[in-house]
Amino acid sequence: MSTVFLAGASRGVGLEIAKRLVGRSMPPIVLLRQPQPELEALGVQVRQGDAMNPDQVADAMVGSSIETVISTIGGISAEGVRSDFVGNRNLIDAALNVGAKHFILVTSIGTGDSAIALPDSALQALGAVLKEKNLAEEHLRNSGLTYTIVRPGGLKSEPATGNGVLTADPSIGGIIHRADVAELISQCVNNPKSYNQTLGAVDRTMVYGDREFSIVAL
Repeated sequence: MSTVFLAGASRGVGLEIAKRLVGRSMPPIVLLRQPQPELEALGVQVRQGDAMNPDQVADAMVGSSIETVISTIGGISAEGVRSDFVGNRNLIDAALNVGAKHFILVTSIGTGDSAIALPDSALQALGAVLKEKNLAEEHLRNSGLTYTIVRPGGLKSEPATGNGVLTADPSIGGIIHRADVAELISQCVNNPKSYNQTLGAVDRTMVYGDREFSIVAL
C-alpha cells in the first residue's frame, strides 16, 4: 500500500483529495500549519508544519516510507511571499531526499505551454501566479522524480459531476469542479499511465469553444 503525503489539504482540491484517498483505504499523511478537526475526523495522519519552511517540511516527511507526494498548495503566505514556487520547491526537494517515487503537482491551465488556452486578459491578470507555478513545474521536471503535473481549468466548488477528464493537449481550456479534479488526481496515485505527464483537467461538457480533443485514459 502506497504511503501518500499530501500538502494543501486544508481546503479546496486538497481537502477533496484527502476524502477520496481515505475512501480508497489510503489515508494520507497531511501537512497542516494549524489543526483542522474536519481532516482529523477522517482518520488521516497529521504532521504540523509550513511548506514555506524547508526544515519543517523535511521533518514532516522523515520516517514514513513515503512513496507519493501530492501538492495543491498556492497563494500568499503571511509574510507576503507566494507559495506556488517556494513551497512546492521545498516539498519537491524533501520528497527527493526521502526517496519518494512519485510527485503529483497541481498547478493550473495557463501555466507553461498551456498559456495558449487562455485569453490575453486572463494571462495578464494571472501573470505573476502563472510565473510561479511554471517555476514549480520546471523544478519538478528537473528533479529526477517521477512526476505528474495536473493543470485544472477554472474551478467550481459544486458536487462532482463525473465529467472530469485529463488531456495532454495544452491548447484546451475550460471549467471543472474541484471534486472532479480530486477524483482524477486520486486515480493518478500508483498509476504508471500518469507518470511523467503534464495534463490539463477540464469538465468535458465545459470546454472553451466546445472543441474536440483527445482524452488521457487512466
